Amino acid sequence: MKPTTVRQFFQKFPNDDACLEHLFNVRFGQGHVCPKCERSAKWYRLKSEQAYSCQWCGHHIHPMVGSIFEKSRTPLQLWFYAIFLFTTSKHGVSAKELQRQLGVTYKTAWRMACLIRDHMAAIDGDAPLGGAGEVVEVDETFYGGVTTGMDWRERKAVVMGMMERGGDVILKVVPDQQRWSLLPQITNNVKPGSEVHTDEHRAYKKALPVDDYTHKTVNHGQGEYATLDGVSTNQIESFFNHLKKSIAGTHTSVSHKHLERYVKEFEYRFNRRMQPETMLDELLSRFH
Repeated sequence: MKPTTVRQFFQKFPNDDACLEHLFNVRFGQGHVCPKCERSAKWYRLKSEQAYSCQWCGHHIHPMVGSIFEKSRTPLQLWFYAIFLFTTSKHGVSAKELQRQLGVTYKTAWRMACLIRDHMAAIDGDAPLGGAGEVVEVDETFYGGVTTGMDWRERKAVVMGMMERGGDVILKVVPDQQRWSLLPQITNNVKPGSEVHTDEHRAYKKALPVDDYTHKTVNHGQGEYATLDGVSTNQIESFFNHLKKSIAGTHTSVSHKHLERYVKEFEYRFNRRMQPETMLDELLSRFH
């Protein structure tokens, strides 16, 4: 399959009615059991509101309720197109870009972008990485803030990454680089039996449960970036490099308060790098 083109997108979703029908079909569908009369029903679209009515009792179902589109006055087609833009960009989409392309206010574009990122994070989830025979690279990186002065580390956010070789990545914004901030993330997100590769950071030394993980390190301080037996954190570091350059190029900067949203967006996109054509259908079909 190839990713959806702009022409194909507008052929599939030419107007708000087509978008609403898509929402109804993926969330309910004809034959859905009416929650009021408890009968399998045929549902009819109401012209007066964005809802469908039960053939038996007239109960209304609102496909937008319980989704990121609920209570929004922005046309549904614009929402769908905004999601399309998020799935076709490797470097993310800024609120300013949404404002230009959708013709909405900056406030509306910002709200839409935040909700879309939250939606991507919810769908991606945090299924544990690794397992017996698998290698998981773990590292942290600093983001934002000025790198001068004695307390420069305190002015920066810390992003922790865990990446299974050939598999998925999980990113977390953590308070600091201390042992009590990093180790719970590993034990919660990496399966026992995994081989964990880290740098020489002291927070990992003699801290990982030896019965659950095989821990191997590279010493960056001595210029070592990969050992002869394949120990390295090169893949997660390469991902961090892409993340920082993309944020700098697309958004210029991101506040620490909202950083988690942005890193989860890149996590979602990376985890579907082998099947990018599935992202749009997934985001428009799965709602919690």
